[in-house]
Amino acid sequence: MEKKILYRLYSGAFIAMCLVPSVLMPFAKTDEAKEKRKLAEAPKIRTEEGKLNTEYFSQFEDWFSEHFAFRQSLVTADGRLKTAVLGTSPNKNVIYGKNGWLYYGETADNYLRLNTLDAHEMSNIVRNLELMKDYCTSQGADFLFTVAPNKNSVYPENMPSNYVPAEGKSDLEALTEELSGSGYFCDMKDVILSAGSSIPLYHLTDTHWNNMGAYVGYTGLMKALGRDYISCGGWTSRNDRLGDLAAMIYPAEEAKDRQVYTDYPFTYSYLGHFRALDDIDIRTTSENGTGNLLMFRDSYGEAILQYMAETYASATFTRAVPYPMTGIGGEGGADTVILEIVERNLGNLQKYAPLMAAPETPLPEKPASIYAGRFSERENQNIIDWTEFTVKAEPSGQYTHIYGELPGFLYRGGDNHRILVTAGGRTFEAFLCFEDKLLGREGERSANGFSLYLPQDVTYTDITITVLNAGDTDIAVTIPEDQINRKDDT
Repeated sequence: MEKKILYRLYSGAFIAMCLVPSVLMPFAKTDEAKEKRKLAEAPKIRTEEGKLNTEYFSQFEDWFSEHFAFRQSLVTADGRLKTAVLGTSPNKNVIYGKNGWLYYGETADNYLRLNTLDAHEMSNIVRNLELMKDYCTSQGADFLFTVAPNKNSVYPENMPSNYVPAEGKSDLEALTEELSGSGYFCDMKDVILSAGSSIPLYHLTDTHWNNMGAYVGYTGLMKALGRDYISCGGWTSRNDRLGDLAAMIYPAEEAKDRQVYTDYPFTYSYLGHFRALDDIDIRTTSENGTGNLLMFRDSYGEAILQYMAETYASATFTRAVPYPMTGIGGEGGADTVILEIVERNLGNLQKYAPLMAAPETPLPEKPASIYAGRFSERENQNIIDWTEFTVKAEPSGQYTHIYGELPGFLYRGGDNHRILVTAGGRTFEAFLCFEDKLLGREGERSANGFSLYLPQDVTYTDITITVLNAGDTDIAVTIPEDQINRKDDT
């Protein structure tokens, strides 16, 4: 009898413990801000179309596994155990390095030189940057491009010993070589390494550079532009930075990292509604500044913003993608345009064409080969295989967006190519971008994409696409109206 009572008490206690995560969910919610990702949403029985949600139970499982009570405390305990005993990270997005250093998992391929961009993709990125620079120059504005290096590119000595880079160049090294001497590239990695700072310029448990690292980067940008820069000093440090990587493996703790501060008396102010440094658009003004700045930036732009805002009389910082190339040049427009992107996202420079009217250009004087498709022995003539072409058109604000992917056999004579699109009797140059999301192929890569925004006053039925092949025959293909997938027609 006593054994039965003990069994029942044991079973009851076990069941109660299992129910605790469920019962207490409304009172011990997961803090999504610390996860650096969007957690699964609570599933609905019916879809937006009113149909029965057949994925309900699998979605419920995902939602519950990410929201049960005390989840972050258990994740933290697991993180502390694995890092202390095994020296490894329990989270694939965090690399546990030496001496307390944490690195972002998405930078591993860059560090190891894996899945690098090929020569064709690298050439595409260089041409896209040249088109942006040419546009800014035509509007009377300076253009400067820079890459914020990954933390393990600057401090590789604290990466785990089993992370051994392959032979060859990283994407950043290859792009730096391509842009050296271009006049519009600031080698931020060299700027950081040349600083010779005794204080680490990146946070130990965060992805980003600290305030001092951002200041070093800022001075490099100003020198590249030939501008004066503010002189910051009186640096002090406080352990008040919540490292984003530490929060991912120790989410229940306030794992603070060191941040450094200058005693420089900043005078700039925000215009409009300012919420936080991760706002999509931020506008500033400074009585002590000169000139107007437009800066395309990512999260690395948060720490550098204060220095830039102090330097320019008017500044706009945007995280919008595609890059909105508006308000450049002219009276009151930006006289300086800076594009900053982090090393791990370099591939995005051949994904999204900037939001601007495509540059109009004349057709080349040398005749293009009018290519009618693959050779058919059966009919002894050239025929088009339209399944190898993807051409889409859709309205986009004041533009018509034309984009797609071309078959590889149009590309000849090495890796340097340009793509021209003739519509309505006018010819424009396309950006060499593969719009993966718009094409329903998110995450895929292709060197054969093209994308451009035409003014809406360009009317056309069919279009002619000309691939300019360096050192070889240019090839032109006319895409008839019935082969252009128009969004406004569907």
